[in-house]
Amino acid sequence: MSTKRHLPIDGFVTAIVVTAVIACLLPARGFMVPVLDWAVKVLVFALFFLYGARLHPSETLEGLKNWRMHGLIMGFTFIAFPLIGLALRVLVPWALTPALHTGVMWLCLVPSTVQSSINFTSIAHGNIAGAIVAATTSNLLGTFITPILAMLLMSTSGGLQIQASSLLDVAIQLLLPFILGQLSRRWTAAFVTEHKKPLKFVDQGVIIVVVYSAFSEGMREHMWSLVTTRSLVAVIVVCLVVLGFMLWFTWAVPGWLGFTREDRIAVQFCGTKKSLATGLPMATVLFAGQPVGLIVLPLMIFHMAQLIACGSLAGRYARRWEAAQNHVA
Repeated sequence: MSTKRHLPIDGFVTAIVVTAVIACLLPARGFMVPVLDWAVKVLVFALFFLYGARLHPSETLEGLKNWRMHGLIMGFTFIAFPLIGLALRVLVPWALTPALHTGVMWLCLVPSTVQSSINFTSIAHGNIAGAIVAATTSNLLGTFITPILAMLLMSTSGGLQIQASSLLDVAIQLLLPFILGQLSRRWTAAFVTEHKKPLKFVDQGVIIVVVYSAFSEGMREHMWSLVTTRSLVAVIVVCLVVLGFMLWFTWAVPGWLGFTREDRIAVQFCGTKKSLATGLPMATVLFAGQPVGLIVLPLMIFHMAQLIACGSLAGRYARRWEAAQNHVA
């Protein structure tokens, strides 16, 4: 029996694009600027509190038993991607501007997505339990590792200079609420579980506000005057090439290592994804006072491309699985 195995781009991605366009046409100005800045800080704090309240420590410990798969995914996310970002420095300045390369570098440093990684793995009949742990672990580690990698690699690759004080801001605005969320699970876990769907819209709402704030700031700083049509096309091509290579790489390597089909699917979807939900709020903290809209532009392009590509792959894997099941039957 055939089942639905395609996952089109949902309204969230459309909302992000529309919000970015609105911010470019009607950016926040005047007294709304400090109001929006404080709103973003409060909402990001609340977002990471929810992340902490959702993640069950025992589930993480149980899933970590498949250490080969998780280690490989973490290697793709926090080693292979950053190395690619550093290598792409050769494209400056003839293809990418320094600011856009900074954005590409930031794209390469952020952790994996959670929801879509799990959704695509489920659609493709992969290792769902492994994907859940890998994606959540990547996000958890990314809260610590990504800011440190950004400070080390961006300060040595010609990107923006990130001060050590930014790490303190990350600790206060991201780690502190996450830890508080973990500590609050005794009282909040049931509520978070029962209201999972409504809280999903809270997540998305925070991201929408962050996108509006980032692009509003970019417009006030004349962001688009720094980007030519040629450089915009170049960054789109770079994002697509990086995505294509990593989709192949994350499928080939676990195959060489003898992983099962289910584990290879989990590795591919978790190892190639980059989290807009984590990367955007973190960028507003880490790059405070910088052209955040320009920095997160490659991440937004990559995010949309990964949904299209991974949706297509998940559907293909699902059809193959169903054909195999029908053949056995």
